Amino acid sequence: MEKLSQDIIEQKLEEFPDWSLSGDSIQRTMSFENFNGAMEFVNRIAQLAEAQQHHPDIMVRYNKVTLTLSTHDAGGLTERDFEFARETDAYSAAQ
Repeated sequence: MEKLSQDIIEQKLEEFPDWSLSGDSIQRTMSFENFNGAMEFVNRIAQLAEAQQHHPDIMVRYNKVTLTLSTHDAGGLTERDFEFARETDAYSAAQ
C-alpha cells in the first residue's frame, strides 16, 4: 500500500469527524457504558483486525477505548487505515 500525501489525508479526515491526526496516525477514543462494554468492543475490533490483517494500537482505560491506526509497512497512513476507520465507525454506531 502506498502512503497517502498530507493533502489527501486532510481531505479524508473531513469524512471522519471523530478521528484526529496524531503524527503519522489517525486516532479515535470511544466511550462505553462500562468496562465490559469496552472489552466487547475491543474483541470485535480484534476480529476485524485479524480478518483484514491490519492491526490497530489499542489502549483501554476502564470504559474508554482509543484506537490508533497507521500502516507500519508504508511508514504512515494509507487507504487501508481509512477503510478500517470506516468499519470501526459503523460498528460503534451500531452499539
